[in-house]
Amino acid sequence: MSKRIGLPITLKMRHDAHYIESLTSYSGASVGRMIPLEKVRPNPDQPRKVIGDVSELAASIREKGILQPLLVRYVPREDIYYIISGERRYHASQEAGLTEVPCIERIADEAETLELALIENLQRKDLSVFEESEGLFRLAQQYEYTHEDIARKIGKARSSVTETLSLRAIPEPLRKVCTEKGIVSRSLLLQVARQPNEAAMRAMIEQIEQGGLTRDEARRARQDASASEPRPKSYTFEFRPPQGNFRVRIQFRKSNVAREELLAALRAAIAEIEAAISSAA
Repeated sequence: MSKRIGLPITLKMRHDAHYIESLTSYSGASVGRMIPLEKVRPNPDQPRKVIGDVSELAASIREKGILQPLLVRYVPREDIYYIISGERRYHASQEAGLTEVPCIERIADEAETLELALIENLQRKDLSVFEESEGLFRLAQQYEYTHEDIARKIGKARSSVTETLSLRAIPEPLRKVCTEKGIVSRSLLLQVARQPNEAAMRAMIEQIEQGGLTRDEARRARQDASASEPRPKSYTFEFRPPQGNFRVRIQFRKSNVAREELLAALRAAIAEIEAAISSAA
């Protein structure tokens, strides 16, 4: 397993000032280094998928310039600077006709780049709940972070991380329906995600749209529907090595479990066991 670099332990997300200030203070990087715009590229793994209209920002940049530098990382093999945060400023700078932009260069691996991009967008509240869910899932899946790891790194409660990740249970077509119908509240989407199947999710979405259900009403509707249906059989995964000297058994409350979810649960269990052993030593 590759060594995790990630954010420094002493660095936490701040809400009273821009996060880049903390990064600059920590790294000692110089602010305002000008880099040709042609050498800068958007982050292909940017958590935020919709950049939106940047015309007003472009007009502001024409008048006052870029007031907040972009945060970038240099990739020598490509001789390119990839954006960690500041993609809207990048696109607005292109529209404004700039040829170079002020940047803070930071040494970061791909995992830390994703962490920094997530945190910056979360702090600005720029991500949709689905974009946030996918970003957190990538940290868990690609870099083997537990929910506790993610919570510590982005400055949120572990329960909040777990809830956000659970929104991935909503299929992509239904996510688009939710977005189109303006159902973007995390609490309501959680009630949709907790439905037993796609048909029930769609019915819940229609009920929320037509009746304007509150979170509590949606929760009661889900509970009533669950009470009237037979309880689904739980999924159990069991592993016994060829030597037969031990057995691992993990049980889920639901009947359908994706491979990625199973692996994430096993990693989380290992992390909890390691922590318990360490505290008892």
